[in-house]
Amino acid sequence: MAAILVYSEQADTALELVGAARGLAPQLGLTVSAAVLGAEAAGTAAAAAALAAHGAAPVYVCTEPALEGLDTAVVTQALAHIVEQAGASVVLLGSTRRGRELGGRLAQRLGAGCVTDAISLTVEDGLLVAGRYNLGGATVQRETIATPVQVVAVMPKIFEAGEPGGAGAGEAVVAVSAELAAPAVKVVDRRPKEGQAVDLAAAARIVGVGRGLAKRDDLPLTEALAAALGAELACTKSLADFGWMADDRIVGLSGAKTAPDMYLAVGISGQVQHTVGIAQARIIAVVNQDKDAPMFALADYGVVGDLYKLVPALVERLKTL
Repeated sequence: MAAILVYSEQADTALELVGAARGLAPQLGLTVSAAVLGAEAAGTAAAAAALAAHGAAPVYVCTEPALEGLDTAVVTQALAHIVEQAGASVVLLGSTRRGRELGGRLAQRLGAGCVTDAISLTVEDGLLVAGRYNLGGATVQRETIATPVQVVAVMPKIFEAGEPGGAGAGEAVVAVSAELAAPAVKVVDRRPKEGQAVDLAAAARIVGVGRGLAKRDDLPLTEALAAALGAELACTKSLADFGWMADDRIVGLSGAKTAPDMYLAVGISGQVQHTVGIAQARIIAVVNQDKDAPMFALADYGVVGDLYKLVPALVERLKTL
């Protein structure tokens, strides 16, 4: 039987994709399998065990030396080999920075159609339908792929990993050997990125700040609020363009797509380019002095008022809890 093959270099995203595949597979008449790639045997074994426990059967593991560093061109070679071995007709990838590039490369190698940044997957009339934002996030377009093999890169945090169990639990892992060409690019040095790195996609709570903040020197107000809530601080693209905050703190079409338990928007008007990055938040709260700000249309809770008065008062109240 043909399979849905799942792969992401990020372990959490791979588990989410297995959860999605388990829901789609019965409707498409497919099984669920997964791939784990990397030159380090211990790490790949642990990842393979987790995927198998969540329902992937089998899990294809390739630990060829050329996969060190997971160069996208080399990963493409390995995945193409596994797609053929698994008889996969659908390939689900994580739409991470690497995953977007990988989707296009793999589709080209397989002669397949490709959709990236998918935010939904459904089955209609026996066909896999992927939804993705269009027109700057103002609409959602729905796409199907007509080629025999379909490659879809799905945004992280869209699906739940689900509980362990299913057809793959406890089944064998398949070791894969493949002749992989060495990377064309040689990495001569790796250096940590300057500043404090942040993973907004993994944050449980986020305080987002926008143009309602008058100047950079006022950032400590929102930093104090984030600290009081145990949250990460994020921003709209404009604040990063001003150089007030780092690019990895942007939420929206040009930055992170998040799914926190709570998103508190402070001084953010709510343009669609930003709100596409918080659509999966469980609770959205808003502080804005403009009662007509579009952000209020998305809010579960909202306060109309001056952030320079409300934020310090909120911080003081939180300190008493």
